[in-house]
Amino acid sequence: MSSTARILEQSAHAATAQSAVLALVVDTEGSTYVRAGGMALFGEAQRQWGWLSGGCLEPEIAERAAAADRDAQLTWMDIDTRDDEDLLSGSALGCRGRLHIALIPLRLLPGWPALVQAWRQRQGALVLQLQADGALTASVGEHRQHWRLTAAQPPWPMTATMQVSIAPPPAVAVFGGGPETPALLPLLRQSGWITHLVERRSRWLPVREMADDTTEATPSSAAKIVAAGRFDAALVMHHHFELDREALAMLADTAIPFIGLLGPNRRREDLFRLLPPSAHTQLLSRLRSPVGLDLGGYGPEAIALSIAAQLQAWRNGLEA
Repeated sequence: MSSTARILEQSAHAATAQSAVLALVVDTEGSTYVRAGGMALFGEAQRQWGWLSGGCLEPEIAERAAAADRDAQLTWMDIDTRDDEDLLSGSALGCRGRLHIALIPLRLLPGWPALVQAWRQRQGALVLQLQADGALTASVGEHRQHWRLTAAQPPWPMTATMQVSIAPPPAVAVFGGGPETPALLPLLRQSGWITHLVERRSRWLPVREMADDTTEATPSSAAKIVAAGRFDAALVMHHHFELDREALAMLADTAIPFIGLLGPNRRREDLFRLLPPSAHTQLLSRLRSPVGLDLGGYGPEAIALSIAAQLQAWRNGLEA
């Protein structure tokens, strides 16, 4: 649960239930483990969600986060690992970079859970604007909150507003439970995807607990939900020819840019023979079939990994 989506979800719970501090990277220089927008959450009893380094910086950040919570103030951290002396003395962290971090006690941000919920519902990017004097503004679409916190002096010259924008989480509709689904859904969720399972067959209903949302329906009867869901991707993987045909026919009329079909090329061609020519044309540029990168290996777990890898690559512009 180290992805941005999971950290933000946990922060919404922690903001109302316990002391917790959000460590937000507002700027970086050089080689760093994370970029601007990276975050980690530090809670009570040394609990931590997310990473800003390979583990070497976290104890210091956790200590400073606890102090920020005790002092009830926005605290700034400047972590610089670019010095040659560190390298020669053996204390280098392995990265030549610099992190500017804001430590934000969440109990000082009334309304934060509602913003996270709007972000999770994909109503817009989460935009955070921070000023040296403690002024903090956060917005998601039409939702906006402004707070003024007591703030420590930044340890670097900070004359302008620092702004971080975090894109809404990607969402995928998975049509069909099956042997791969119990491995695939946790992989996607841990990578930050919002998962929606469309399945009504009783055999696969236990899998629904692994998804963020579930619709117990056939593909065609789920058309309105899919149309309203603003999904980035859809996966067709029923292991059932007629249900897959029904799903492809419904998805042809959507604007979902990534559609993955499980199964060999011959099965795809058989499905296309039963679809209207217009559906074939609508699907062609968006369809990945067989879905998944060729990573080698066999069986449900290997297939799930190959699909998750292709979605991650596509999301980051590394797969056409």
